[in-house]
Amino acid sequence: MDLVIGPLDLPARVDEALAVQAVAFGLGPDEVAVRRQIVLRHMMSPGARAYGATVGDRLVGFVYGMPNDRAHWWSTVVEPYLRANGNDAWLDDSFVITELHVHPAHQNRGAGRALITTITDTTAQPCSILSAIDIDSPARALYHSLGYQDLARRVLFPSAPRPYAVMGAPLPLRRP
Repeated sequence: MDLVIGPLDLPARVDEALAVQAVAFGLGPDEVAVRRQIVLRHMMSPGARAYGATVGDRLVGFVYGMPNDRAHWWSTVVEPYLRANGNDAWLDDSFVITELHVHPAHQNRGAGRALITTITDTTAQPCSILSAIDIDSPARALYHSLGYQDLARRVLFPSAPRPYAVMGAPLPLRRP
């Protein structure tokens, strides 16, 4: 069956999406329960939207995001790191990719690229920002290929065991 990218009613399919994230990101049940509440709260934010990648009626990947708000927790954590690098203006009038996950059985087939380009193509903001674990990974390689650049590295989030990189790209994203 073919992969289909389309709008996703994330609150209605949150458990399916988090099952994908759990496998893709190695999350346990306690972490999934915490993230469930976060996702549902995020989706009530103005301008929040989500897209899914499906094969038949099975969700195999998803992305969601929203216009950035400097008062949101994520922004308050990354702002000092961005400011130290002269990049804190990226927090203004930007669209945040909050989560992007593809089930490992469907990775490296273009689903992640299609999800992120679809969601950013539908935003009015002139740029996009996100955070990713600060290691050389397929995810960071994808983001770099789309035009994202490192805005801050070694960003420490409370309770996260590994540092993150904050990345930003002008929109529209670069196409291969």
